[in-house]
Amino acid sequence: MNKPHHHGDLREALIQAGIDILSEHGLAALTLRACAARAGVSHAAPAHHFKGLPGLTAAICARGYRIFSDLMIEERDKVAPDAFARLSAICKGYLRFAREHPALFRLVFGTKVDFCNDAELMQNSAIAYGILATGCAPFATDEPTGNRLEITIWSLVHGYASLMQNQRSDAFDDRDEALEFDAILGDLNLTLQRNYCSESSREPLIK
Repeated sequence: MNKPHHHGDLREALIQAGIDILSEHGLAALTLRACAARAGVSHAAPAHHFKGLPGLTAAICARGYRIFSDLMIEERDKVAPDAFARLSAICKGYLRFAREHPALFRLVFGTKVDFCNDAELMQNSAIAYGILATGCAPFATDEPTGNRLEITIWSLVHGYASLMQNQRSDAFDDRDEALEFDAILGDLNLTLQRNYCSESSREPLIK
C-alpha cells in the first residue's frame, strides 16, 4: 500500500507518479486520479499544485526536458574538448534519452503542451535546445542566421531516435546507435570556423 506523502513533497511525488504511469501504461493512463493514487494521496490533492491535468502534464514535460539536458551534458562532459567529439557526444545523450526514457521522449516531443503558461517548461526546453546549439556553434555555416546547421543536426538525431523507437526492438539490437550516428555526422563533412576556440566553456549540469 502506498504511504501518504508530506505536503512539502506532494508536487514532486505527483510528478514522479506521473512519470511512472507514463513509463508503465502510456499517456492514455495519465490522469490526476491515477497520479494521486500512485502517490498515496486523495484525488483532490493535486489541485494544490496543478491547474488540472494540463498543469501536471506540463510539469512532467518540464522534468523530461531536464533529464534530457542532463543526459546530453553528461555524455558531452565525458569527452575531450574536441568540437566533433562534443557534438557527437551530445547526440549520444539525445539517443540515450530516447532509449532510456521512451515515454518521456514521446511526451516531450509528441504532446501539445502550453509552453507559454509554464515558465519552468519554457526554461528547460530552451536549455535543452541551447546545449545542441552550442555543440553546433564551432562549425562553419553559410547561413547568415547560423541556425540552419542546428536544425539539420536536430532533424537528423531526432529522426534517428524516432526510428529507433518505432522500429521493432530487434532492428537495433545488433548495432551501436551512437557509432552509427557518428558515421551519419561524418557524412556531413563539418568544418570548424576559423575563429573557433577549443577552450569553450561548458554549461553546468542542471540542478
